[in-house]
Formats: sequence, structure tokens, C-alpha cells
Amino acid sequence: MNREEMIRRIESESGPWDLVIVGGGATGLGVAIDGASRGYSTLLLEQSDFAKGTSSRSTKLVHGGVRYLQQGNVSLVLEALKERGLLRRNAPHLVHNLAFVVPNYDWWEGPFYGVGLKLYDLLAGKHGFGPSKNISLEKTLEYIPTIETQGLRGGVIYYDGQFDDSRLAINMAQTAAEQGATVVNYMGVDGLLKSEGFIRGVVARDNESGREYEIAARAVINATGVFADQVRRLDSADAPPMIAPSQGIHIVLDRDFLPGKGAIMVPHTQDGRVLFATPWHNRVVVGTTDTAVTETPLEPLPMAEELDFLLSHTAQYLTKDPKPEDVLSMFAGLRPLVSMGDDENTAAISRDHTIHISASGLVTITGGKWTTYRKMAEDTVDQAAVIAQLDERPCVTKDLNIHGFHRNAVQFGDLAVYGSDARAIRALARQEPAWGEALHPRLTAIAGEVVWAVRHEMARTVEDFLARRTRALLLDARASIAAAPTVAAIMALELNRDAAWRQEQIETYQALAAKYLMVAAP
Repeated sequence: MNREEMIRRIESESGPWDLVIVGGGATGLGVAIDGASRGYSTLLLEQSDFAKGTSSRSTKLVHGGVRYLQQGNVSLVLEALKERGLLRRNAPHLVHNLAFVVPNYDWWEGPFYGVGLKLYDLLAGKHGFGPSKNISLEKTLEYIPTIETQGLRGGVIYYDGQFDDSRLAINMAQTAAEQGATVVNYMGVDGLLKSEGFIRGVVARDNESGREYEIAARAVINATGVFADQVRRLDSADAPPMIAPSQGIHIVLDRDFLPGKGAIMVPHTQDGRVLFATPWHNRVVVGTTDTAVTETPLEPLPMAEELDFLLSHTAQYLTKDPKPEDVLSMFAGLRPLVSMGDDENTAAISRDHTIHISASGLVTITGGKWTTYRKMAEDTVDQAAVIAQLDERPCVTKDLNIHGFHRNAVQFGDLAVYGSDARAIRALARQEPAWGEALHPRLTAIAGEVVWAVRHEMARTVEDFLARRTRALLLDARASIAAAPTVAAIMALELNRDAAWRQEQIETYQALAAKYLMVAAP
């Protein structure tokens, strides 16, 4: 997957593309895979890096949504549970089972949550990840040794999925490319081309070269998540808003805070959200909040009240109370919720996906969740094919393996998230002695991964590598700041950049990463 080659494809394309997709997050990448695998000529344009926005800032769970079952949205849960099973089957190197424990402190919690989670199992059917059951106090402590024991009666255990979101997004971009799609990051869409009132393409600008392109398309798909209304207003300046954005934040702690083999799920907190504390890449991710917001910046920041909420609620359930100085990283993400009116309670706004087709033919797909990206893409391509008057072709993604597919990737240790690419990265690292060295003592990433990311995963900036190709920014922001100069030096050589570029990259990244620290670096 090479950016220069992708640009050449755009420049050499003489006729209109069947599908042009705006947005390179989970939804847009899913649409690109679906469209290309059906044989449609497909182009995806992303204004920043793949999964820069919401799609790299999730709770890292592939799940049916226990809380949606509590709300009575059985259809959404059914769909998500099915898609959860398909995703584990198609990307086993990134999706795995995780045991969740619901701690019981009141007498009624065991039977109440036990019955609800049995229904969850029933709805999952053949796609189930494991049976739920009530467990004793002793068994609860076996799974969660650091759980607060005062008043603890036992727990309910159930199973859901966990994944690495931005790693999956990169593998999806590679999958789309393998299916014949052209995918380009750092290519923003500034306008829409119209003829006789109908959309016939896009005006795009390469953020690296500054060159502008007029790209013809039979159908244009708006898959920009929380930015969907901005693209819709390129079509119609007075388009009414569809998106009611909501912010969720997470904090990352050392594994000592949750050393057992399970995760904690608290079904109901004071803001109506579920609280998760989950082991992830030998750290602990705690989230999430649900705060209505009006702005949709590309780099959202946690609010003080959200951080206080997570720290205080985590302290209620763990014997070791986390302090601000214990937070290795904090991050915020925006949910593209579809507004159902003036309801200010974002926890109650629809998580279902919505497809909107404007009078001029712009296809907008928004809402939904990471777990259901494949079904969202299938529905979108079905609609776009009608708009574009394309030959009807069936969706094939239910059984399409994602790039990196490997059933036993755990054997590759720290490179397990690369799946089938792990051996090639090991071979690359042996070519230069320095490429096998760790970038920082507290990070598992090696220098060879930087080279791989540039050559094969379209990494263009230090942030691309430290935030999304690896998860260094989320796992230990301070360590990632220290690693930035080394990463910049390697990337400069690979991309043929000068010393000024390297210094600018270091300064830009370190300023960004400082915002992920709860306590400022000394």
C-alpha cells in the first residue's frame, strides 16, 4: 500500500469512478472494501490519516451492546452480536474473547444481571463468545483481584470481544487496496461537482503537494462520521443537521490497577453510561463518559469534569485508587449520533446507522458503531449502486478475511497485531541492527516497525506511527514523546525529507502528545 502509487492511479483514471468515498474511518474503509470486492471501481479520500478521528478512540471493544439490550433495542443487539462473530472470524489476529465481570454489591444485582446476560447469550446464538454465569465471591476475586471487597457478594461473568481499533483500520485499508480500491490519506475534499443538479464528483486537494483534483464519480458517499453535516453542506448550504455529537473519554493506567484475567463492567453509572475497566496491551483502559458537545474538532480534548468522573468511579470499584499522576494517557473521541430531535440525553439517542440520500444524490452513511461497520458498508453500497445505476452485484464481505488474517498470531508476541505480516517485519528488522531495537524501554515497538509503516502502511507523519500504526501515544504518552526524535529520523530517511521536516515533526508531535498527559511533563 503505497501513497505515491495511489496518487498515480487518480491521475491516470480517465473515466468516472463508480464510487468515491469521503472519509477514511471504520465506515468509509468498510464501504471501500465492500465496493471494491464487488468489482466496482472505488476511490477513498481521507482528509487526515486513516482512523484519525473517532475510529482510533473507541473503548477497544467488539460487542453487542449490553446497555442497548437494557434500553430494549433488541434489533441493534442482534445485528451487533452477529457482526461481532463475523469480525472475530475474519480478523482473528486483532479480535479476541475477553471475560467481563459485573460485580454485585446488592442482593438483587446477581439475579437481575444474570437473567439479562443469559438473554444476551441467547441472542448471540452460534456467534456467542462464551456462556454467562453467576460466580461466587471467591471466583470474582480470582478474575478481579483488585476489586473493592467491602459489601461485595459475587459477580456475573460474561464474554465479549476486544480489539485494536486503529490497527484494524489500517488492515482494512490494506484489504480494500488488495481488492482493487484506491485509498489515499491526507487528501481532503473541498467541494462537490454537479451537473444538471446531480452530484458528478468531488474537488479534492492533496494536503502534501497542494495539488487540486477534479474527480468524476457515478456516486459520492459521505462517510465522515461527526463531520457528515459539513460535507452535506457542500451539497446544500442549508442542509439541516443530522449529527448530535457526543464525547466519550478514556484514561489509561498501569496493569497493576487490574492485574487479573478479567475486565470490569459496571452497567449503570450516574450519567447513564456503562463503565468499563479493561486490560489492553498490558495496560488498563477505563471509560467511558457521554457528554453532549456542539463542536467537532479533529483533536477533541477531555473535559475536567469527565476526568473527575472516571477517576472517582474507578476508585469506587478498585482497591487502589488512581490519581492524576497515575494516568499514562487520556484520550477523547466523538460519537456521530443521529439526532432524533431535541433530546439532550445522548445516551438515549440512536446508535443505529442511518443512510440519507439527498436530492442531488449524495449518499450519507452515519451513526452506527465499530462492531457493525461491515453491515453498514453493505447497506451503503446497495443504495449507492442504485444511485449510480451500477450492475447489481452481491456483497461478499461476510466471508472476506481482513489483511493480516492469522488464527494463531499470539505466537508472534509483541508483533501479534500484525498477524501474517509479523514474519516479514521480523525479517525486515534483521536487515539493520538498529531496526531490531526498542524505541523506548516502556514501549514494545521496535525501529523496524517504523520502516514497515512507511513502506507498507502509508504512515506519513510521526503521529501516524506513534498514535495509530502503533498505540504508543495511548499506552504511554510520555514514553512516546521521548521516542519521537528517533521515529522522525527514521521516517525522514524513508520519505526523503530534510532536517527541517524532521524537526517540525518532532515539535508538532510532542505538542500534541502533551495534551494526552493529565499531569504535565516536568
